[in-house]
Amino acid sequence: MLYYLIEYLSREYDLPGENMFRSLPFRMSICVILSLIIALLIGNRIIRSLKRLQIGETVRDLGLEGQMQKAGTPTMGGLIILLAILVPCLLFARLDNVYIILLLLTTVWMGAIGFVDDYIKIFKKNKQGLKAKFKLFGQVVLGLIVGMVMLYHQDIVVRMTQQEAEQRGYPIVSKVYDQSDPPLYSGMVYVKSSLTDVPFLKGNKFDYQTLLDLIGLNGKEWIWIFFIPMTIIIVTGVSNGSNLTDGLDGLATGVSAIIALALVILAYVSGNTIIAEYLNILYLPYTGELVIFGGSFLGACIGFLWYNSYPARVFMGDTGSLTLGAIIAVMAIALRKELLIPLLCGIFLVEILSVMIQVYYFKYTKRKYGEGRRIFRMSPLHHHFQKLGMHEAKIVTRFWIVGVMLAVLTLITLKVR
Repeated sequence: MLYYLIEYLSREYDLPGENMFRSLPFRMSICVILSLIIALLIGNRIIRSLKRLQIGETVRDLGLEGQMQKAGTPTMGGLIILLAILVPCLLFARLDNVYIILLLLTTVWMGAIGFVDDYIKIFKKNKQGLKAKFKLFGQVVLGLIVGMVMLYHQDIVVRMTQQEAEQRGYPIVSKVYDQSDPPLYSGMVYVKSSLTDVPFLKGNKFDYQTLLDLIGLNGKEWIWIFFIPMTIIIVTGVSNGSNLTDGLDGLATGVSAIIALALVILAYVSGNTIIAEYLNILYLPYTGELVIFGGSFLGACIGFLWYNSYPARVFMGDTGSLTLGAIIAVMAIALRKELLIPLLCGIFLVEILSVMIQVYYFKYTKRKYGEGRRIFRMSPLHHHFQKLGMHEAKIVTRFWIVGVMLAVLTLITLKVR
């Protein structure tokens, strides 16, 4: 909103510093600082309110060190994260940008689902919370919306030469003859395509239509039959992975902050015409605004970590954990870096795989030997290390270190082509 106010005032009164305010790095920096301040300022107030309402964590005794001491710790602290993301973004982002609208929808949608889940657990005294089928339905609907928007919205385009667009048969949305484009790019066009960035392949790009063409389907007409289910799986998988990771003080928050920083960098290079060409990645018009959202996301995670680090004064609950994962998934899809998710979100992936492997192996051995056996002492994986006697703070710190390594490797793929 402030973006439009400054834009209006600059037209009317020729305000100094207008170009600085239009700058993405400047607005991103402001959003990081503002979201951090919001989280720090409202954090104490929300924690006191949660305590007054007796909204505390109910803990089952699983034999984990220090676990029972967490009983009664305020939960639903994800509200702090939501406010710290939404307020700066609404103030400093362009609200007519389709990517910003998509991420705002994701934040509110998954925040609402998580809130209902936490509400049922706390106020209805139902430890199961929102039934899994309803939670899954909400994630599927979000994935469906994201997939449809990515495929059919006219502002979600890729830039390439007109010759390449005609050779590949991509529908041209518009020609790049805008005065803001350097003369070098005036002969290019914006097209609708299912291209995505992926390292180590020829041209560093992959077209999902190719998979459909291989099995005899017309890729242009039937691309939705592959892309939309894939989007649903990514959104559901990453949000649930984040939810499972939220089992130790500061774990999910810290890992999400690391991923958020990587996504901010990916958004900046994908939305910058010169850097995208230098790195030989897809230039995605209008994605630069995701830097603003990513900055708000990063600041919110760091600000919440102030209260969530060991020993935690508040837990985010599903209100926060489901939302963090969904935001990460949708940002990666919007930036066409979804094939890098297994690397960038490796912590989430390992956590969710540890649960799946444990459950499958337990059922298999129970069917075969009459008694269930386990691969891990406990799942998700972070609890396995707790059972081995490792202190909670050390586990979290080491997971953060691994998260940093994975984020750096993800960014390295931009150049290793």
